[in-house]
Amino acid sequence: MSDPQLVLAARVQAALSAAFGPSYADADPVIRPSQFADLQSNVALPLAKRLEGERGGKQNPRAVAQEILDRLDVSDLVSDVQVSGPGFLNFTFSDEWIAAQAQRALADEHLDVPRAERPQKVIVEYSSPNVAKEMHVGHLRTTIVGDAIARILEFLGHDVVRDNHVGDWGTPFGMLIEHLLDLGEDKAASNDSSVSDLTAFYQAARVKFDGDEEFAERSRKRVVLLQAGDPETLRLWNVLVDVSRRYFNVVYGKLGVTLTDDDIKGESFYNDLLAPTVKELEDKGIAQVSEGALVVFPPGFKGREGEPLPVIIRKSDGGYNYSTTDLATIRFRHDAEHADRVVYVVGAAQALHFQMVFAVAGMAGWTGDMRLEHAQIGNVLGTDGKLLRTRAGGTVKLAELLDEAVERAGTEFDKIERDEPLPAAERADIVEKVGIGAVKYADLSVALDSEYIFDFDRMIAFKGNTGPYLQYAAARIRSIFRRGGVEPQDATGPIVIGHAAERALALRLLGFGAALQQAGDAAEPHKLAGYVYSVADAFTTFFESCPVLKAPDEATRASRLALCAVTLRTLSTGLDLLGVPVPERM
Repeated sequence: MSDPQLVLAARVQAALSAAFGPSYADADPVIRPSQFADLQSNVALPLAKRLEGERGGKQNPRAVAQEILDRLDVSDLVSDVQVSGPGFLNFTFSDEWIAAQAQRALADEHLDVPRAERPQKVIVEYSSPNVAKEMHVGHLRTTIVGDAIARILEFLGHDVVRDNHVGDWGTPFGMLIEHLLDLGEDKAASNDSSVSDLTAFYQAARVKFDGDEEFAERSRKRVVLLQAGDPETLRLWNVLVDVSRRYFNVVYGKLGVTLTDDDIKGESFYNDLLAPTVKELEDKGIAQVSEGALVVFPPGFKGREGEPLPVIIRKSDGGYNYSTTDLATIRFRHDAEHADRVVYVVGAAQALHFQMVFAVAGMAGWTGDMRLEHAQIGNVLGTDGKLLRTRAGGTVKLAELLDEAVERAGTEFDKIERDEPLPAAERADIVEKVGIGAVKYADLSVALDSEYIFDFDRMIAFKGNTGPYLQYAAARIRSIFRRGGVEPQDATGPIVIGHAAERALALRLLGFGAALQQAGDAAEPHKLAGYVYSVADAFTTFFESCPVLKAPDEATRASRLALCAVTLRTLSTGLDLLGVPVPERM
């Protein structure tokens, strides 16, 4: 779909080159929406100041805008372009061009969204729960935001590698394995709450470790055996990993995310790479000993007293830590996976850690042209404005949160009046999609680095900027086709613009490619979420203003059905890229 802003930007830049010379071809055309026309360019204002130094004397921005207009070739796009105000160029697109672009999108399986000219290999690291611990509400955001980023980049044509960097290694596994042995490992294969409830299992092991010295000593010895690769200890470790993996998959199934077992590349994967990574840092003279530990001091990072901040890569006892693993991971992604870009979907609290680790990796030459990004995830808050907790003050389990969302969605769904009740199986499917979709969209509709309040009443509402509202918009379009006895794929138009609401909807649809590009470039799914909502809102106005099945004539009916079809595909595709399921009807 030809995005109007991108098309105009290219034309304005060509006019700048023609009017003022090739050196101006890269000037920012400053194209933005306007209340006076479809789009506006105020490039003449900054350009006038730039020209003053070359031409001498004060330059009139309106005269500069007129020079651009005199060389601007947009007759095939716009019905009107005017110089206004202090030098703005106001553009009004022709109905014929808008309709033609919508028709192109309708005829293309990819909605006429261009694929990347130079596809990149992009690793998206997300979710990353810990083995032998239940996923909590904090994992909600890292999981669904990362999944949306992966889906969007894939749709744009990039080679996306999903990476679930699970916490499956380290000193806690000594106590977990010993606790498993004390219980009996057959428990792991059963539904016994001591193991199937991973939180309780971990907490019981921690209590024993803190209060039983004999157990603590056994746990420390078990860690040594684990790190040494003892076969029996590794077998027991795998028992815990398998139990956790089965649990993760249940939650991922509820959320409808695209992670699989093949995407798991936990901390254990990099265990054998830690020593070589540290050695390379030593050999390059980057690492140094400080207070018994091996550290790197990346330039520019200082503590409160102005002292240099270290990145510890080997502790004084010879052990490794998260920084070591993250550096080994970057080294592997650069040397072995040859990634062009890596997006870390991790909590905002880890910002300093990643800044310093990225800096050390750069010092070691492990980044090159590889782009490292920390997509910082903000906290989920309760309605009291504090971190979301259970009534008892504990961590909210993600699985239980999702179950409650579905239950509440069912209550709201049953309030809708219908001519006849839905079959139980269909109702259950719809309610599941509405509940999960509500939770996911509420999260994805806010900037990922922002905190947001988790409020069931707001997110499950069928009005406003919510998942159910968007799902209902798509379902309403499908109902038009069912009542008309037409399949969406058979609605081919031709599309003709004759009403202001048709024009506004079609023009909004043309922004899909740009919204996707912005969301993918910035790794910010909320940009796509905002766009999808704007489409649903434009369709609501169209639906209320423009009869479709009872259009005044057959040509208008065919045109509006085609416009409904391209709107349905845009909404459905956009929601799918956000990971929000769309029921057939509601």
